[in-house]
Amino acid sequence: MVTTGTARIVEAEVSARFAWVDVAKGICILLVVMMHSTLGTGAAMGGEGFLHAVVAFATPFRIPAFFLLSGLFLGRVIDRDWRRYADLRVVHFAYFYALWVVIQSAAKYGQVVEGAGPGAFLTHLASALVEPYSTLWFIYLLAVFSVVTKLLRRAPRPLLLLAAALMQIVPVPTSSILVEEFCARYVWFVAGFVFADRIFAFAGIARRRPFPALAGLALWAIIGGALASTPSGLASFPTLATLPVLSLVSGGAGALAIVAVASLLTRWGGPITGALRQCGERSMVIYLAFFLPMAATRAVLVKTSILADVGWASLIVTVAAATTPLVLERLTRPTPLAFLFRRPRAFHIERPAAAPSAPFPQVA
Repeated sequence: MVTTGTARIVEAEVSARFAWVDVAKGICILLVVMMHSTLGTGAAMGGEGFLHAVVAFATPFRIPAFFLLSGLFLGRVIDRDWRRYADLRVVHFAYFYALWVVIQSAAKYGQVVEGAGPGAFLTHLASALVEPYSTLWFIYLLAVFSVVTKLLRRAPRPLLLLAAALMQIVPVPTSSILVEEFCARYVWFVAGFVFADRIFAFAGIARRRPFPALAGLALWAIIGGALASTPSGLASFPTLATLPVLSLVSGGAGALAIVAVASLLTRWGGPITGALRQCGERSMVIYLAFFLPMAATRAVLVKTSILADVGWASLIVTVAAATTPLVLERLTRPTPLAFLFRRPRAFHIERPAAAPSAPFPQVA
């Protein structure tokens, strides 16, 4: 018979086993928002600030970690029939991509049509069905990765991983954003899928042995920072971390570092961990809508010249861009505008019995 105390310990361990995933996603989405906010603010203000160094440091692993986390739970659903699988892993992302392509394009209408009128806008929307648009390329690729991996699910996993790694290592000259990003990013999604059990085990080790984990993170930060900041001398590869093979190693090491950091944070808890977990649970909400408050806050700071320091201005833009979508989602939840962040029942292949789906549920 399991005692109450033992049951609570087991429940806490199970909770921690999955909580770090949301914390890791929270770290990744904030790094993504920080990158767009910092580079845009720096360009608008004609300078660089302290966040530019953080952005440069995170460049080798920011997106690899996000895709690796996205592939972690694929094994739970990949053997389901196509109808159920497509509803979870394709239609879900396709709905939000299509909706927010229209919203983002409308917000940038002048840039999209360039004076050519409504016909050019419709042409642009049609093009966005073939080539991912703006910041929404990540969502587009999640749907593509899910379909491709389902089709290749019976292929030997080592062979699948090797093929994905070769696509990442060998540059593929193409004018297609979809093909280019697919080749560069698919390996991380596959790695999350293939090594899911080992990644969860790694997170558990980091949580149970914090001091060795911290020592490893310190060593990674020194080496990773050096690779990310040292010029390679080659025009096509600005830093050592972008060189073939080294980029694969840097991305993988950085992704595992994010896993370790997230696992340690769930061990220690606290308000920062809670905030990161909330961001991770609603990472899609932030990703979909951050561009609007980011652009608005940046415009206000630049036009009013309230802040001359690029670093602090970038930080303010980052905070506004990350938090405003969460507030917007909460305000629209009980209103007809809930469809902005919740997929309506009409857009499910298999209609949910009760409430519509969560804004960005763990796709398990």
